[in-house]
Amino acid sequence: MPTSPLLIPLALTPAATAASRIRMSSILLRRFRVETKAGMGSKAVDSTYSFAVEDREEHDPNLSPFLRKLFKQWDNCKARGLFHHDITACETKVLPGEHNFVATLIEGRDQKKRPTEFGMNQVLQPFDSGKFNFTKVRPEEVIFTFHETEDESDRYFDGAPPTVLASPSSILINVSPIGYCHVLLIPRILECLPQRVDQENLLLAMYVAREARNPFFRVGYNSLGGFATINHIHFQAYYLEVKYPVEKAPKEKLTVLKNGVSISELVQYPVSGFVFEGEVSLEDLSYVVSNACTFMQDNNRPFNVLISESAKRVFLLPQCYAEKQALGKASQEFLDMRINPAVWELSGHLVLKRRKDYDDASEATLCRFLVEATLSGAEFQELKSCVLEFLASASPQRVDIKPF
Repeated sequence: MPTSPLLIPLALTPAATAASRIRMSSILLRRFRVETKAGMGSKAVDSTYSFAVEDREEHDPNLSPFLRKLFKQWDNCKARGLFHHDITACETKVLPGEHNFVATLIEGRDQKKRPTEFGMNQVLQPFDSGKFNFTKVRPEEVIFTFHETEDESDRYFDGAPPTVLASPSSILINVSPIGYCHVLLIPRILECLPQRVDQENLLLAMYVAREARNPFFRVGYNSLGGFATINHIHFQAYYLEVKYPVEKAPKEKLTVLKNGVSISELVQYPVSGFVFEGEVSLEDLSYVVSNACTFMQDNNRPFNVLISESAKRVFLLPQCYAEKQALGKASQEFLDMRINPAVWELSGHLVLKRRKDYDDASEATLCRFLVEATLSGAEFQELKSCVLEFLASASPQRVDIKPF
């Protein structure tokens, strides 16, 4: 297993004194704390990225300790010039229409990002240490490292089971951000696990979303083939003070599981998908969602996950755009726009790379793009039946389906 140079200065050694252990705990192992930005209305998002650090505290004094810490560290990285572009200077707008898609202009972002180093035709692929992975990032890109401590009070997450915190995990900056405080969550970073959802890493991502205690901080996941660009397990998150279109979309309930998890499907939205929610524990919700992801992975179906509303709701969004690209079935209009429909795009925040596309952006155009990226109605209906059947048989004592 490769050694990560970025974690050596942060990790506690067995010989650390009690005093140093307490000091390091206060820096790395306590709850996340940070500073945020405040408010925009539902229509005007252009000013979302204009607030100074002091303004964020003034506008929202009730930020969680996690967000205060996270925002402060991210702002410090920005001040040090660690990002490929200044997201606070990028134009962003909410488009008029039924869905109110959010568009951000980042010219040339696709040319500055690290290139994808694997094929897009397989959702599960083995980790390859010869390709870029997160143990190779610069030390200054690390915001947090966290793991289980001897003192229960020093944990980031209240009530987190030991398996969640048994191995060091990290939060890094995304050097090509698409929103304020865009970060990467790398579960058990030194174990060099491939991009694959399981209940343990999904639960960790959900704890991060819950710890933020803010509906504008979402956590997302892209599978391989679903426009993940690095085959090293990671989730993404950033802060945007607007309700995503997918979060406002109507839904139709499909069933309620015996553990209380409700499963619905999106309706009247250009992307087909599942919505998981309910007055249940994070463990129960993560168990069901991770089972659904397991079905997608084992059947080589690309997908994206959005953890929303502080982990109260989780969206599972199947897609097929990379397959259409490979088969030559993608529209040239959208290929020229160079939009990669990852989790944020399918959720309604689209990054455009050309001034013309941004100026001409309309709800009609973006709806046509999202329809091209998602499954057809017939394909989704077939997938829906398979997923529900799989969840019914996955663990009878916990997830038997009862009719709604």
